[in-house]
Amino acid sequence: MTILVCSSCRDETGSDAHPRAGERLAESARRAAVGQGITVRTVECLGNCKRRLSAALLRDGAWSYVFGDLNVSSGDDLVTGAQLFSTSTDGLIPWRGRPDSLKRGLVARIPPLALIKEDK
Repeated sequence: MTILVCSSCRDETGSDAHPRAGERLAESARRAAVGQGITVRTVECLGNCKRRLSAALLRDGAWSYVFGDLNVSSGDDLVTGAQLFSTSTDGLIPWRGRPDSLKRGLVARIPPLALIKEDK
């Protein structure tokens, strides 16, 4: 189970101050993930700039999720979502129990390659 956080995301003011808001979100997620078996990594850009702080939840053989409109303290929500995701039997994050920020902030759900059917 992996949480990817966009480290280049800026806060709602657009400030270029360092550490950037995305880096602070990643640190919040790392603190929340201690001992949970969840890896938190950063990526330079998720290309979701209009939705500000962004992160993705990835799991082998399952759908991937991209979220936006997060804040620097959303690390706990990302870890809660990752925990729900990691125990899901259908490869989807259950709606019930999902933090509000992960309900409102859903940007995309991307299927695993094994589920994509070829066009005929």
